Amino acid sequence: MMTLAAGTIGVAGAIGVGWLWLAPAAAPERPEYLLAGAAMSVAQMAQARPPQAQDGGTLFDFSDETVGAEPKSFLSVVGFWTIGAEGDNKFLVVDGRRWKEGQPAANLADKARAIYGERYAEFLDNVQAYAYFPYAVAKGIDDFRGGEISFRFKPVAGRIDQGAGILFNLKPNGDYLLVRANALENNLVLFTYEKGKRSSVKWIRNTPTPSGQWQDLKVRINGAKVEGYLNGKLYLEHTLPVPVSGKIGTWSKADSVVYFDDYRVTPAPQG
Repeated sequence: MMTLAAGTIGVAGAIGVGWLWLAPAAAPERPEYLLAGAAMSVAQMAQARPPQAQDGGTLFDFSDETVGAEPKSFLSVVGFWTIGAEGDNKFLVVDGRRWKEGQPAANLADKARAIYGERYAEFLDNVQAYAYFPYAVAKGIDDFRGGEISFRFKPVAGRIDQGAGILFNLKPNGDYLLVRANALENNLVLFTYEKGKRSSVKWIRNTPTPSGQWQDLKVRINGAKVEGYLNGKLYLEHTLPVPVSGKIGTWSKADSVVYFDDYRVTPAPQG
């Protein structure tokens, strides 16, 4: 049973006596994903553009992003999203320790307009009313209807959650679908998010997801059929009521600190 009180999550469990209270992990003074003394070059400060992959798809590898800044290739809608690095490798980071539930990302109105143009008002209202889960939207992918979406991810920290998800079927009213892995629960779940309520559609248990290691998450979509892969293994299969159509992105939860890299979008062949 999960209860929320005064910004602290309480978990009731049979651990001898009483209650075990889990507070979100506090952000360190210098986050582990920021390089000491990282310099911003002119090239880094330029507008990031996702390169075309050899298979005709799109690859976001964050190599021309600025460490310590908001991503340019993704629009952060809810949560704290930034660019981190390990050595020479840059990646997208969600840091739930630096976010309070219910708080949209900064400059949300401008981002909502960039995502949906003149139709942004409904999307903006929904996000402001139901900012419960961090997510960011990939730029330049206007309507994904089928094919594959994948990324590498590394769960790093989080007392309550260490969740990493592929968000898809994002609608102008803010509804979406997602497939997410979780290093604290070792499960893979297909969720639907409608009118501010998240509901599980398909739940697969015993999917090893070690914390502190890079791994792979992928969804394959064909019309209304969804397949979920973790580290190359097919775990999840489900057929939705209607075909998929909408924008895509990354998703997380609570105090999760997760790195995302090599976000690849491969549309299904046409015709």
